[in-house]
Amino acid sequence: MKNYSLNIGWLYPELMSTYGDKGNIITLVKRCEWRGIKTEIKKINEISSDKDLLSCDLLVMGGAQDTEQEIVAEDLKKKKKTISGMIENKIPGLYICGGFQYMGKFYKTADGNKLPQLDILDMHTENPGGKRLIGNIIAQSWLFDNKKIIGFENHGGRTILGKNIKPLGIVIKGFGSNNLAKEEGAIYKNSIGTYFHGPILPKNPFVADFLIKTALELKYKQKIDLEELDDSLEEKARIQVAKKLSVTI
Repeated sequence: MKNYSLNIGWLYPELMSTYGDKGNIITLVKRCEWRGIKTEIKKINEISSDKDLLSCDLLVMGGAQDTEQEIVAEDLKKKKKTISGMIENKIPGLYICGGFQYMGKFYKTADGNKLPQLDILDMHTENPGGKRLIGNIIAQSWLFDNKKIIGFENHGGRTILGKNIKPLGIVIKGFGSNNLAKEEGAIYKNSIGTYFHGPILPKNPFVADFLIKTALELKYKQKIDLEELDDSLEEKARIQVAKKLSVTI
């Protein structure tokens, strides 16, 4: 696949890369490299233009602490129209935790304040205060032929989906983005939102391949068959985590 290339947009890498989310970028780059697909990482931050964003074939955004998220929120307002257009045009993306929450309508704090978000996806997040949702998590996803996605969650917010968006998966073990509904994450067009840290892609290479394949097909306007890789080591790791949670992969 030496004639193919991808520009991967890494949104706010200096501010939004908590809990090892950089591992998602590393995984995408390596899985492309092993197949002969050239990649360029474009770091999107406060000084980036709409032109920089529009040059990206795939977007990735991690999570962060409250202070960092407040800084990013101000800059994201300037980029809302461009990011929204890219999502609507099916540019694939992976948005983790705080990055996921930004895509919704609003974030309701523990003291009742409603903080406007980008209002791109039909969902919102509430933080009731008190207990955080922390631990290993497994969700079964319709997007991947009911395969089980394995990860680690650590969040105070509860994200509630609207009628126009589907969850990424149903929680088998753990809390999920809304522990009452037992739903995890969201999928809209080719954008994935999730609370899976860990990070998600090294533990679930089929999710990485979905993003790579989708980005290539959209860019080159043709069906792409990715070369299969030896994921036996990753599968052994997945099985061990699942065993600890008494779940069969």
